[in-house]
Amino acid sequence: MKKLFLIIGAPGSGKTTDAELIAERHEDITHYSTGDMFRAEVASGSELGKEIDTYVSAGNLVPIAIVIETIVTAIKNAPTDIIIIDGYPRSVEQMTELDTYLTNETEVELVNVLEVVVSEETACDRVLGRARGADDNVEVFNNRMKVFTDPLAEIQAFYVAKNILEKIDGEPALEVIVNVMDKFIQSRI
Repeated sequence: MKKLFLIIGAPGSGKTTDAELIAERHEDITHYSTGDMFRAEVASGSELGKEIDTYVSAGNLVPIAIVIETIVTAIKNAPTDIIIIDGYPRSVEQMTELDTYLTNETEVELVNVLEVVVSEETACDRVLGRARGADDNVEVFNNRMKVFTDPLAEIQAFYVAKNILEKIDGEPALEVIVNVMDKFIQSRI
C-alpha cells in the first residue's frame, strides 16, 4: 500500500524545499510538488500547459479536473511506496475530490497532512526574495495568500476531524524545520 503525506502551507512557507530535502534523505520517499508539475507542463508548451498558465500566471487555482488527474497519475506512477505531495489541497473542492478518490482507493492511504505555518510577512519576504518567475510579485502574492487563507479553516477542520493534521512551525532555520518534519514522517511510516 502506498502511504501518502500532503504538505500544505502559504506561498513561501518552504513546503516544497522541506519536502525535497526529506525525499533526498530517503531512497524510499518520492516527492511531487503540484507547483513544479504545473510549471513543467507550462514549460513544455503543450495545450494543457497553456491552459494551466492562464490560471497560474494570475495566481488562481488550476481547475480541479486537471489537478486530480495530475496527482492521481503521480501517485500511481511513483517509484516508491511513500509519497509526499506538497501544495495540495488548496481548496475545499480539491480536498473533497481527493478524499472521494481515496475513499474508493485500496492501494493508497493518506497518512497525514502537514501544515507548514509561517507569518504572512515571512511568506511575502520569501516569495519576493526568490523571484522564481513572473508570478513572484506583491500583487500576485497577495492574491495567492487570499486563495490559500480563504478555505484554510475548513481544510484544517476537515483533517483535524480525521485526526491527521499536524502543524509544523515554518519560521525556524530550514534544517530545524526539515528535521522536525522528517522525524514526524518517519514516526508515521
